[in-house]
Amino acid sequence: MNIVIINGSPRKNGATARILHTMEQQLLGKANVYVEFVNISDLEITPCNGCCLCYKTGHCYMNDDAEKLSNRIALADGLVIGSPTYASNVSGQLKLFIDRGHFVIEQLLHGKYAVSIATGENYGSSDTSKIIIKLLKYSGARVIGKIVCNLPFNKEPNETSKVTRQICELSEKIYGDFQTKRKYLFQTIIHKIIFTVGIKPFVKRKGENYKGVIDKWRTYQVTKS
Repeated sequence: MNIVIINGSPRKNGATARILHTMEQQLLGKANVYVEFVNISDLEITPCNGCCLCYKTGHCYMNDDAEKLSNRIALADGLVIGSPTYASNVSGQLKLFIDRGHFVIEQLLHGKYAVSIATGENYGSSDTSKIIIKLLKYSGARVIGKIVCNLPFNKEPNETSKVTRQICELSEKIYGDFQTKRKYLFQTIIHKIIFTVGIKPFVKRKGENYKGVIDKWRTYQVTKS
């Protein structure tokens, strides 16, 4: 199993990173699991300029770290995204990648297993979690669970028994679900409605301007035509 873990925090040793590293170690203890840990702050990502050329060509003309990471996620079996809470939202660094990552329209996460991690010190962490989960589901992922962690600044999250338990449970679950190829019926139905009613007709109306999207769907086995 190939899993990409993204630390969406600009801090490499903050609460988000510590939770993600603990999950990384849990997963690496399982048979035939490879984990790529990515600190979003290490990447060179140019903001999306809204040209929509990627929908036609299948790739962004700005061949920077965003494009490379998106390609690696496409080859993965699972994805874990973590972010601190800034103004009841994900970090700016993570949002840059979300805008450039070819997630929703291209269905980058079709059939992949995913986990959301959101941290914060005050209110808003649940909003951040909802934003990440919405991204994952709309992109075609099977969301197996989440961690929403509120704690004081610079406090060690793994000192909290609840968080430690959740990390263990989610590590077991994402691995087990992949092994059994578990399908989440309710999520599948909701996603089918979103894709069939909202995304697919929109893309079809665009014709040749969205040819790259159709090609991605075939590659990801989202659709045959």
